[in-house]
Amino acid sequence: MKLLPNALFLSAGFSFALLAQAADTVTIATVNNSDMIRMQRLSKTFEAAHPDIKLNWVVLEENVLRQRLTTDIATQGGQFDVLTIGTYETPLWGAKHWLEPMKDLPAGYDLDDIFPSVRQGLSVNDTLYALPFYGESTITYYRTDLFKDAGLNMPEHPTWTQLGEFAGKLHHPDKEQYGMCLRGKAGWGENIALLSTMANAFGARWFDEQWRPQLTGPEWTAAANFYVDTLKRYGPPGVSSNGFNETLALFNSGKCAMWVDASVAGSFITDKTQSNVADKVGFVAAPTQVTDKGSSWLYAWSLAIPTSSQHKEAAKAFVTWATSKEYIQLVAEKDGIANVPPGTRMSTYSDAYLQAAPFAKVTLQMMQNADPAHPSMQPVPYVGIQYVTIPEFQAIGTSVGKQLSAALTGQMSVEQALASAQQNTEREMKRAGYPK
Repeated sequence: MKLLPNALFLSAGFSFALLAQAADTVTIATVNNSDMIRMQRLSKTFEAAHPDIKLNWVVLEENVLRQRLTTDIATQGGQFDVLTIGTYETPLWGAKHWLEPMKDLPAGYDLDDIFPSVRQGLSVNDTLYALPFYGESTITYYRTDLFKDAGLNMPEHPTWTQLGEFAGKLHHPDKEQYGMCLRGKAGWGENIALLSTMANAFGARWFDEQWRPQLTGPEWTAAANFYVDTLKRYGPPGVSSNGFNETLALFNSGKCAMWVDASVAGSFITDKTQSNVADKVGFVAAPTQVTDKGSSWLYAWSLAIPTSSQHKEAAKAFVTWATSKEYIQLVAEKDGIANVPPGTRMSTYSDAYLQAAPFAKVTLQMMQNADPAHPSMQPVPYVGIQYVTIPEFQAIGTSVGKQLSAALTGQMSVEQALASAQQNTEREMKRAGYPK
């Protein structure tokens, strides 16, 4: 009699193999960065070891990914089983119980090997809600050959003013050589990520201690004017359309004398299969100005499992694999040690890695110095360096990013952009009930 249900299912034409396959299809939403493209390629190793799990990839541009995931998680849509999110979303969504806690990991995973600052950024009340795929801070990339030819010396800890002066001397648009390449694409995770650290370096803060926006203050005004003026004078054409990937492509093609951005770009810039200037790049700290507080960000692209997933165990198996020491070793074997995901595990920073990856030492220094709890030289009520860890910031940051992108294209002045940004932010914060 115990066999009767199976017999009934079989007689009805059901295939248990197909049912199992459908149950174990894990849909992964990720960003179109090179490290994630590599993860997708190498995931064939995972599928070979887990023949009962099928991976379905949804690879999106950064701004689109953030929008899709935010909508899906807030509505509990259940489109995805694995989310590629960062240190901004994870604590907010974890606190709302939208993400599965990352508990009962295999002993061999070695959670204690993860950098404490990264673990903290992905936790709520000491509960981990995502596993870090790679971590990053901000560093300055520059062309050593162009500096040498121009008789210039890059300091280990430059200021934005110094970079602006260097840009003027290295800008030769007739040769398609641009003095400074920076993100210009609007978005809280695009131009605002860079602008927030720049503003911090100029002594600015997003909000005062009463949560009043400070975007028209002298510090934000000085930073935004420097940003717009420098890119208008020494940046590439069409800069308002350039995010991380577009600017990386410009640098790798030899068109940028300098670039300040995520430290994760180091492995792509030094990869001779991707970069025309692989052996002509130097790496120094992110620029400061009146302070070094908040001048370089701390971020980790991470993998999380939404509570709406119907395939949590299979998803956890993949997430654990993709963020493990074994995956890092797989990348080293397949693509070289310099290409392993950086900034998550202390064991990654072996002598062999530090020797193979010329950007690794400064990356480690920047990540260790970044302090999300003290992002400004002025007191603030929030946590976060290139963002403010409140739910409203995604809309606020994107709105401010659009205003400053408009200033970059000459549609309005910097002062007009900041005044509009201040007004919009005040309205959003009032609607959200701040101060709280």
